[in-house]
Amino acid sequence: MSRLSCPAGFVLFRPGQECPGFVRLTAGRIKVTLTAANGREVVLYRVGPGDVCLQTFACLTDGRTYAAEGVAETALEGEIIPHAAFREAMSEDGTFRSEVLTAVARRFADYEQLVEDVALTGFDARLARVLLRLSQGGDEIRITHDALAAETASGRAFVTRRLREFARLGLVETQRGHLRILDRAGLERMAQDEG
Repeated sequence: MSRLSCPAGFVLFRPGQECPGFVRLTAGRIKVTLTAANGREVVLYRVGPGDVCLQTFACLTDGRTYAAEGVAETALEGEIIPHAAFREAMSEDGTFRSEVLTAVARRFADYEQLVEDVALTGFDARLARVLLRLSQGGDEIRITHDALAAETASGRAFVTRRLREFARLGLVETQRGHLRILDRAGLERMAQDEG
């Protein structure tokens, strides 16, 4: 095993790169995104301590290269388990195998939620859910419209239009590079709307 320690903003992997091994985080969070040829980006998931990166799992179990990008959203601490040691632990260590497969199952549930949100949930509800999640209980969110577009699997111009409507309704106040939640209860009601 080798130690992993890197600052926020560090790019851990990009499309086409080989996988160095299985990452086990003890602190921090990785944001995994997919970018289309037209430059549009979507956040697939985030990886924290106890989570599995499906991109890495696929690389290790199926011999693929990365198809997405992983960036340290915060400073990271952890370890990298080399390919051979990962395969050995998966075949011989029942506890390790159970932890990994349980984390993979949780990650698939996240994917199911992403598909449901994008395909079956109205955009305003999806945007409200993202704003509530990103606020982490506070009122200030430092984020650009581009980043919100990636979080909601949509386009920046559409996010801007909907945020203007949210502001008109008194739900949020927007400023360059951040926004403030003014009516959390209203956002929570909007987040519950499935249409």
